[in-house]
Amino acid sequence: MQRRIFVKSGALALVTLGLSPSFLRRTAFGAEMLRGAVATGGKGKTLICLFQRGAADALNVIVPHADAAYYAARPTIAIARPGAGAAAAIDLDGRFGLHPALAPFERLWKERMLAPVVAVGSPSATRSHFDAQDFMESGTPDMKSTRDGWLNRYLATSGTCEMRDARCEVTAGPGTLTADASAFRAVAMADTTPRILDGPAAAVAMSSLDNFAVVARGGDVSDRLEALYRTGRADVVHAAGTDTFEAIRQLRAANPLQYQPQHGAEYPRSQFGMRLRQIAQLIKAGVGLEVAFADVGGWDTHVNQGGGTGQLAARLTDFSRSVAALVQDLGDRMDDVVILTMSEFGRTVRQNGNGGTDHGHAGAMFVIGGSLAGGGRVHGTWPGLEREQLYEGRDLALTTDFRDVFGEVLRGQLGATNLGAVFPGYRQGERLGLV
Repeated sequence: MQRRIFVKSGALALVTLGLSPSFLRRTAFGAEMLRGAVATGGKGKTLICLFQRGAADALNVIVPHADAAYYAARPTIAIARPGAGAAAAIDLDGRFGLHPALAPFERLWKERMLAPVVAVGSPSATRSHFDAQDFMESGTPDMKSTRDGWLNRYLATSGTCEMRDARCEVTAGPGTLTADASAFRAVAMADTTPRILDGPAAAVAMSSLDNFAVVARGGDVSDRLEALYRTGRADVVHAAGTDTFEAIRQLRAANPLQYQPQHGAEYPRSQFGMRLRQIAQLIKAGVGLEVAFADVGGWDTHVNQGGGTGQLAARLTDFSRSVAALVQDLGDRMDDVVILTMSEFGRTVRQNGNGGTDHGHAGAMFVIGGSLAGGGRVHGTWPGLEREQLYEGRDLALTTDFRDVFGEVLRGQLGATNLGAVFPGYRQGERLGLV
């Protein structure tokens, strides 16, 4: 392969992720495994993580309609109790309900595919979006020195790959990489690699399947590739480039532009909807996808948040329709898929003077899957919303650490056995019975 072709090829125009020889070796190994995965159908378990960036208002997402203090604190933006019209909450269990814009989730609840978690989040007291997102993605609250994300640590500790003579040799043991491992084992539908997937294990970030690129942070791509070609081992660069092109060929064989969702699924035409559509396509293509990630912004509702209708409702409509379409599109494949939603923190219990809410503390999550042990139940301990029950007198108190949810999902869905390495310094609490 000529250096000029390697550098300027459109398929590799954004290859970064550090661009060390070790990454190229992992890429070559991953592409080799991809061929085996495609040949065998690439079947396995998949975890899809969805990040609602901006701090979604948990109290209007999962509505505590049996708590009178909720209505006292939100005279104009509270969601009406179930039965009070089209803009009222959708009752779940007599205590909690869904925002009416989450109507597509009602079927998932009835089919026991939906497990909401209340009063969950980070124990950190920060109200900074940047810090709170960083802590949730690193899995180490209040530790800014953590360099990698918890999903990457899972990938790095679930199998061992030792480099010998520029080849990756997989050792035996629990979680060992098999022929189902692939260059697309971990994929983020994003323009850059998210914090949660940063680390030593190879991960792919792409804005879309029809314009596939491996992307990451910083530096001029052409200059870095040329420097690598000059300083790296030629055989490694050649092998990595060839096998990466093969991985791209296998992916494009699925013909992203001609993909048709199944089972009557209709994705919103939003960026988020299209990214979930492409995650479904990757799962169906059998490329060995184990971990997928996507995020969606617009949840920082300081002004004119609205109640059953309005700004938040619009965000939830796109969110729920996109997720519900993904579930419908996958059909029976959902038995092997779990979707986990998260947001960096919740919002204040009391509405502010601008008809919105400010940065809070505990939030809410959804766990969605075709074979959940805890589907059709609301999980977590409700702390109450009376003033003396609030965190710092203003926020929903935390009763479930986000690492308990993440750890349980990793263990139950992906068979993780080394949670101490994934969440260093944290001892898992009581199981919620989600997965």
